[in-house]
Amino acid sequence: MASFVAGIVCLIVVLCSAVPSLATVYTVGDSTGWTLSYDYTTWTSGKTFVPGDNLVFNYGSGHTVDEVSANDYSTCTVGNSISTDSSGATTIPLKTAGTRYFICGIVGHCGSGMKLAVTVSAGATTTPSGTPSSSTTTSPAPPTTITPPTSTGTSIPASSSSATVSPFVAVLVTFVALFKFVLF
Repeated sequence: MASFVAGIVCLIVVLCSAVPSLATVYTVGDSTGWTLSYDYTTWTSGKTFVPGDNLVFNYGSGHTVDEVSANDYSTCTVGNSISTDSSGATTIPLKTAGTRYFICGIVGHCGSGMKLAVTVSAGATTTPSGTPSSSTTTSPAPPTTITPPTSTGTSIPASSSSATVSPFVAVLVTFVALFKFVLF
């Protein structure tokens, strides 16, 4: 009986540790970061963003990350942002499905390419869009409070995605652990 309980505890631990690791951290622009004259539409192509993922913007002084409405994104209108940050390292949690729009709030920077539209899909079948779609209507996401990360001496990896554990691997490890505890 004790080995059965130990197996159940092991199963719960493995499942609880695997689920949070399914989120992906995307570094906007990869090693280039958030900068002028970069094609963020190409950067988003092929990526699927889902709730739980995070966007990390790395940039130098003289830039901002402003979340804006679809209209302000399309027209590169500054001054009407939903939220703004200029810390140089901005993390945006993608909590809900929908399209989120980001620009640099410095006049002229959005028009020089510092704009990003990210479609967060509820499922894994929709791909992100670098530009707002005229055929789909989306409401702007609720205001997000951007909290700059505290300095802990660690750096953010240049890769656009973090290491994740495959659900298959998590299930396989769980069954091996259960097999071990039940038979031994």
